[in-house]
Amino acid sequence: MTDNPDNTPLPPTRVALIEDDSRLRRTVSELIMAEPLCSFLGAFRTGEAAVDALPALAPDVVLVDINLPGINGIECIRQLSPRLDKTHFLVITVYQDSDTIFEALTAGAHGYLLKPVDPNELIAAVRSTTTGGAPMTSAITRKLIEYFHRPAPAAIAGETTTLATREREVLDQLALGMSYKEIAESMGCSYSTVNTHLQRIYRKLHVRSRSEAVAAYYKIVPKRGRTQST
Repeated sequence: MTDNPDNTPLPPTRVALIEDDSRLRRTVSELIMAEPLCSFLGAFRTGEAAVDALPALAPDVVLVDINLPGINGIECIRQLSPRLDKTHFLVITVYQDSDTIFEALTAGAHGYLLKPVDPNELIAAVRSTTTGGAPMTSAITRKLIEYFHRPAPAAIAGETTTLATREREVLDQLALGMSYKEIAESMGCSYSTVNTHLQRIYRKLHVRSRSEAVAAYYKIVPKRGRTQST
C-alpha cells in the first residue's frame, strides 16, 4: 500500500475470506496472514456465517467464493454490500460464464479472479481493490467485451420505449460496471430502490438477468437516446 501525503503509513488492509474448500481456505488464510500489509480477520465456510459476523468486523476487503453451501457467494455479497459500504468484495471462483460475472458485479463485487489464483496476483488484487482498482483476470475482461458484441434479442426492440428515465439511468450505470451501491449513491436513492428498478426492467424487456438487460438495451437504443450519467 502507498503512504498518505503527510507520509503517515496507512494501516494494514483488513481482509476476511469466505471459502468452503478447507484446503484452499487454509492456504489463502496463511497467505494473507504472512503478508505484512494485511491484517487477517478470519475465514468463513458459509455465506450465512459471514453475513452474521462480518458487519461487526468491518473488513476492508472480503475474498468471496461463489459456490458455497447454503446461500451462494453472490447472494452473500448482495446482503453484505449495503451493510458494509466501505468494504470491497473480490470474487475468487471457477465460474466464468457471462451471466455469473455480471450478476456478481451488479451484486456489489469490485473484482473477479479465476481459480487457481497466483499468490502474488491475489495480494496485488487485494491492494488494488482498496485503492480504487477493479482487478479482473484477463479472461474475464475478454468475456465482458465479447458479451457486449453479442446480438440483442430482437423480440424486445419495441419494449425499450417503455423504460422510465430512472430505469434507463440504472442500465447506463450498470454498463459502466457500477455496483448497486454505487448506482444508489449516484442516483440518490437506496440499494433496494435500485433492485426494484431492475426487477421492473426485467419484466419490460422480457429478460432473466442483468447482463441480458444491459446488452439488449445497448444494442437497441441509439447512443444519443441514452441517459447521460454524471
